[in-house]
Amino acid sequence: MGESFVPVALRAARAADPDAKLYINDYNIEGTGAKSTAMANLVKSLKASGVPIDGIGVQAHLIVGQVPATLQTNLEQFAALGVEVAITELDIRMTLPETAALREQQQKDYQTVIAACKAVSACVGITIWDYTDKYSWVPGTFSGQGAACPWDSNLVKKPAYDGIVAGFTS
Repeated sequence: MGESFVPVALRAARAADPDAKLYINDYNIEGTGAKSTAMANLVKSLKASGVPIDGIGVQAHLIVGQVPATLQTNLEQFAALGVEVAITELDIRMTLPETAALREQQQKDYQTVIAACKAVSACVGITIWDYTDKYSWVPGTFSGQGAACPWDSNLVKKPAYDGIVAGFTS
């Protein structure tokens, strides 16, 4: 079926609830590249065809030390299409065991992501993909990786939390 279901789904959603915000949400579109270009082209095509689309969700399942340098630029490029953007599933995982250096880098990475969204007026929200490592999906999906959330398994704030605050206040 390829992408042919997308206009059908968006039109059906708009018919069911004319006030709903309609987003396309995907992973690996945080930085510029082939997949984010394909997303931009899809949204352009949808808009040109009169298909309702209100925003692009950027899942942002990231790895410590590997936040794309083009994140903010990419959010700006999506926004230039005339849609909202949102960080929809933010977590930043690391290879275990945790170390002080990894926690420090994770703090910087969370700050970078939050600040990038804050700098783009069309970036309307950020959702953390779970708040505590206790319930994180990461260890069950990525062997040997985890510690992706702002609170640890004992619900103690990690430096990542401070990075989030700094991203909003800087």
